[in-house]
Amino acid sequence: MSRRYDIAVAGCGPAGLAAALLFERAGHRVTLVERFAAPQPLGSGLILQPTGLAVLRELGLAATISARGSRIERLYGLGAASGSVVLDVRYAALGPAASGLGVHRGSLFETLFDAVTARGIAIETGCEVVDAEPGSGGQTLLHLQGGRRLGPFDLVVDALGARSPLLGRALRPARQRSLGYGAIWANVPLAEGFDPHALEQRYRRASVMVGVLPIGRAPGADATLASFFWSLKPDSHAGWKARGLAAWKDEVLGHWPQTAPLLAHLDDADQLLLATYRHHTLPVPAGRGIAFVGDCAHSTSPQLGQGANMALLDAFALASAVAEERDIAAALQRYARLRRGHVRLYQAASRLFTPFYQSDSRLLPLIRDRLVPPLARVPGVDRQLALLVAGLYGDPLRTLKLGPAFPMEPARASVQA
Repeated sequence: MSRRYDIAVAGCGPAGLAAALLFERAGHRVTLVERFAAPQPLGSGLILQPTGLAVLRELGLAATISARGSRIERLYGLGAASGSVVLDVRYAALGPAASGLGVHRGSLFETLFDAVTARGIAIETGCEVVDAEPGSGGQTLLHLQGGRRLGPFDLVVDALGARSPLLGRALRPARQRSLGYGAIWANVPLAEGFDPHALEQRYRRASVMVGVLPIGRAPGADATLASFFWSLKPDSHAGWKARGLAAWKDEVLGHWPQTAPLLAHLDDADQLLLATYRHHTLPVPAGRGIAFVGDCAHSTSPQLGQGANMALLDAFALASAVAEERDIAAALQRYARLRRGHVRLYQAASRLFTPFYQSDSRLLPLIRDRLVPPLARVPGVDRQLALLVAGLYGDPLRTLKLGPAFPMEPARASVQA
């Protein structure tokens, strides 16, 4: 490395923590900036796809997170009324070692945060970032709520999510569109009768979707958990709470009676948290002295399960670009090129497929229910669906030189120096 940079990473989500580890490993001076007094995970469970796992493998953390998660071999969905197959994607179409990993967000956070702590990376807590001001010499100052400033930094990495206050600093800001459907979710013990290696869902048209995702163990717990989720319009949330939990449980059981032992763990509406979604894609995920990673660069519906995985790829691509270019400006251009094709492909796919599974349309789910079963039996289609779900369309691992998607050798156990 020809130059050592001062780098600020705003946000302690997966993208921010991974970026901090990658930059520190490369010898840069890194400061993590977090608005909470103590960093903490936000959100429900998720699937780590081969793409995200490849980044964690590069960090030497894949074995640790794999021990805490649940191997996912299949995504399976049925029409609640008809029992017909609406979704059936098997990772095995990509090879015997292929799979995803269902994880508790707390487990992913703990795995990354423990590595950050072990590396002695500086963390400024209780700092709510409100702006990033380009200064002289190409450096950037972070403005915090209350008037305090941090810096200057050679590079600011924005990992603050879709609602980041720094989005106006992008070279070409993008308009955000709030999606009509979100979801309520809770983590509950996985009950007998559910496949511990499958994401299972039930649908009624596209307006009702209920799902169960095995996510392994929460930090400090022994029981295998599942993320239980239910599609809901954000503007209907207050009405949902007013109806009462019992009425909602009856509705869920009407669609999927087997969920009764999961619902038994829910006795307060506040146990179910509301998640809302936005769609936007920055044409260039960078500005003057600032790079955008994860949801602030590209947010969308979680239907394809790519959010955390795309964020981890962003962090790796950015760190690689900084290592390979002569200065920060050139590195930001390279970062944008490295991620452009893959991000645009999956943003477009998400925008295309989401209305078939979450919308008020009656026609689209009818088309879905008529076309998916026969298409799934066409030779080769199973592989294409698995590639899409695994995040491997566009060959991002080759682009980023991250190695094979499903290596046979054991993952390394610690962050490499």
